[in-house]
Amino acid sequence: MSQKGFYDQVYDVVAQIPPGRVATFGQIAQIIGRPKMARFVGYASNNKASWHLPWHRVVFKDGTLCSGTFFDLAYKALKAEGVKFTKDKKVIMSQFQWRPGSESMPDDIRDWPLKF
Repeated sequence: MSQKGFYDQVYDVVAQIPPGRVATFGQIAQIIGRPKMARFVGYASNNKASWHLPWHRVVFKDGTLCSGTFFDLAYKALKAEGVKFTKDKKVIMSQFQWRPGSESMPDDIRDWPLKF
């Protein structure tokens, strides 16, 4: 039995982030046992094979969303899921950061269509 590669491990975690919650790049790296590879979690999001995942739920540790053209899409999608933001459009992490194990785990959503 072969072990999953880094990106596949990242995708498995991202697929489980429930609506209305966010996880950080560093948190995902920690969950898969690679705590110093947060930057590479971000690189995983650039792979076309992962575009069906809820990357809008992955943020920086201070609640900042990814910049660029993805910012508006992520902001609107998170707001639609009930996530609240500070005045400078950062996620209120104390309320909306996903805590695996302390919340029920959703089904793997990779087969669900994302609607924005």
